[in-house]
Amino acid sequence: QVQLVESGGGLVQAGGSLRLSCAASGRSVSSYAMGWFRQAPGKEREFVAAISWSGGNLYYADSVKGRFTISRDNAKNTVYLQMNSLKPEDTAVYYCAAVYLAVAGAVRNSYEYDYWGQGTQVTVSS
Repeated sequence: QVQLVESGGGLVQAGGSLRLSCAASGRSVSSYAMGWFRQAPGKEREFVAAISWSGGNLYYADSVKGRFTISRDNAKNTVYLQMNSLKPEDTAVYYCAAVYLAVAGAVRNSYEYDYWGQGTQVTVSS
């Protein structure tokens, strides 16, 4: 089993930055694809970014491309989401997810992930 704990959320003004962290425990996630998703009030959960276990494959939602950067440190069993130029529409609960993959690849579909964190709130004020 893999446990995921997100941190780093908070309240920030539009144009500001935050860095989210997702710390994994239970086993090494060095062979797991990882992803970030978000869910705003009254909306469905949506894909934000994904990274392969090697870090060589990256996917971003169009809405965050150029502003957000996903990265990972397998030695620390941690995945990060650097969020710059934040907008009020980025306000949501952000979730980290993990899935074991036998081959390198990044995963964009939420239904393919096996493990989820509890989420961390990000609020961007205008």
